[in-house]
Amino acid sequence: MSEKRDNSSGKVEQRKVREEKMKKLAQAGVELFPNKIEVTHSIHEVVSKYRDYGAEDLEKEKQRIKAAGRITSIRKMGRAVFFHIKDSQEKLQGYIRRDRVGEEKFELFSLLDIGDVIAVEGVIFKTRTNELTVFLDSFDFLAKCLYPLPEKWHGLRDIELRYRKRYLDLIVNPEVAEIFRLRSRMIALIRDFFNKKGYVEVETPMMHPIPGGALAKPFKTFHNALGVELYLRIAPELYLKRLVVGGMEKVYEINRNFRNEGISSEHNPEFTMLEFYEAFCDYNDMMNITEDLISQLSLDLTGKEEVTYGEHKISFKRPWKRMRFMDSLSRYSGLAPSRFDDKEGIIKFASELSGEETLRSYGKALDVIFDKYVKPNLIQPTFVINPPKEISPLAKASRDNPDEAERFELIIAGMEIANAFSELTDPREQKKRFLQQAEERKKGDEESHVVDHDYVSALEYGLPPTGGEGIGIDRLVMIFTNRNSIREVILFPLLRPKGKGDKPDSSGQNRLKGEEK
Repeated sequence: MSEKRDNSSGKVEQRKVREEKMKKLAQAGVELFPNKIEVTHSIHEVVSKYRDYGAEDLEKEKQRIKAAGRITSIRKMGRAVFFHIKDSQEKLQGYIRRDRVGEEKFELFSLLDIGDVIAVEGVIFKTRTNELTVFLDSFDFLAKCLYPLPEKWHGLRDIELRYRKRYLDLIVNPEVAEIFRLRSRMIALIRDFFNKKGYVEVETPMMHPIPGGALAKPFKTFHNALGVELYLRIAPELYLKRLVVGGMEKVYEINRNFRNEGISSEHNPEFTMLEFYEAFCDYNDMMNITEDLISQLSLDLTGKEEVTYGEHKISFKRPWKRMRFMDSLSRYSGLAPSRFDDKEGIIKFASELSGEETLRSYGKALDVIFDKYVKPNLIQPTFVINPPKEISPLAKASRDNPDEAERFELIIAGMEIANAFSELTDPREQKKRFLQQAEERKKGDEESHVVDHDYVSALEYGLPPTGGEGIGIDRLVMIFTNRNSIREVILFPLLRPKGKGDKPDSSGQNRLKGEEK
């Protein structure tokens, strides 16, 4: 439904008609806003239990139920009415007859509309067409829907409207609720996976005095009582590693991160991240855990180790491919390996590629080339290992090459799903890298780290060898639900406030300033 249609005079008239019906219900003594209703079954339970019963079996059993739901269709047949009600999972047909419920109750039913919420009570049977149906003895009015529901295929196709009015999206498009049901189950399975491995789930601060834990621009806020500027967290990493210093050798957290960046099909400023850390491990152990976790999720959620994503079949069977960062650039960028020896040339090439002002470092230039040319080509799960140490300020240097980091990014379907390190444990080296990042920040790089002296102090008490990883929950849900936009898997994604004079793009989504395409 377009916004124009949403505000049409016809809809206003229909609201008036429905308000008039509500007045008549009140005049008849119907409680318009009841506090509670007792039911014996959900609609889902009724359908699940009796769907496979034969008509004769139901006739013998004469099972009485009371269930509640929203009316989705009404078909009047003189002295009888067939209708459907639904909950979040199933729909059930209802059948009401004047001679069964009485004249007064039947007339009250005529004041109901599609979208109203009611409770029905009666006996379950099957019609001649074998449809499970409740033969009403009575019904209770629970809520009036004052606007007509949009038609599924004609009224709620505008993508932005679906996100702004997610409640309508869930009513009209039941498959949308399944996305979030799967999301909920996935998070429960992740918790179960780590709990069984002896990890402790923890909660760390959402407001930080110093932004850190990832290279990203933070959101700022202000604490009035303390009179200090705070930052919504970019990542919980530095706090979780403090816990490992304190002797909590296996910890994980599932919570929100905030990054003041553009919006795209893969990015939302507020997103859900799983982060976990284990002492006495390195990034190789993190790769093994990641394979175990996601392969098990696939089995538990789909019954197999393969999912369909767009036009691709993605296999989670182990082992997954592992590719060195520089090898991936040579393979997919079209640049000869010798070109990467020309650091100034690479910086110039990547700056033109990004469309931004001149990039400040060779490492960031390589990262731009990686994002542009490598990621889109990595469809099957691939660990890209050992990127430049320069863009990995919290990771240990590689044992094989001191200019590289013991770090990986997991790419699936062209998206970064996970990022992990052999964590840097040397407080002197960590302070040195923070200072280097601080210099970059002074030059205008808002994504660079500042010096977190308290974290360095924590390292001075001794962080054992540790592997750590972050996995983007939203993107993982995208893959398991075959959705190509992160907004499809976040119930209330961030949108530009209405009335700012911006026209939607061709997909119906307003792009924010700086939004990636």
